[in-house]
Amino acid sequence: MEAVIWILIVALFILSFVGLLFPIVPSVLVLWAGFILYIFFIDGAALSVWFWIGAGVLTVLLFAADLIASQFFVKKYGGSKWSERMAAVGVIVGSFIMPPFGIILVPFALVFIAEFIATKDARQAVLVAIASLFAFLSGTVAKALVQAVLIIWFFIEVFI
Repeated sequence: MEAVIWILIVALFILSFVGLLFPIVPSVLVLWAGFILYIFFIDGAALSVWFWIGAGVLTVLLFAADLIASQFFVKKYGGSKWSERMAAVGVIVGSFIMPPFGIILVPFALVFIAEFIATKDARQAVLVAIASLFAFLSGTVAKALVQAVLIIWFFIEVFI
């Protein structure tokens, strides 16, 4: 039975990375489900207080990664609030349209349209759309790194 639990834990950890490309999968919740599964179903399982505090802080960072990256890049290139919103909508809609390419193309198109309507300047709209693309990519890389740190930390806690 313990082997089945470990297979589920590893599957949840892998699924958390799938959520980076398909935002419909809640990466952070899936990751935490793996931690909780370990605590409740493995005999003698324990994780240190430092792990839980660190995991909590890193989880807040995971939630903030997209917002911080989006605001930084879109504001840096003079994008509007509508462009920021369209980038978020585009990521969700894009995950259903031509996955995984839709997650890049749909937000780009929506931000371009929103910014072009707001500014009537095609060059500015392209710059902001490219900025939103960099925001998504940098936010995704940041989330992948934080998730990897959490998973490695988990295995260090468990096996060392």
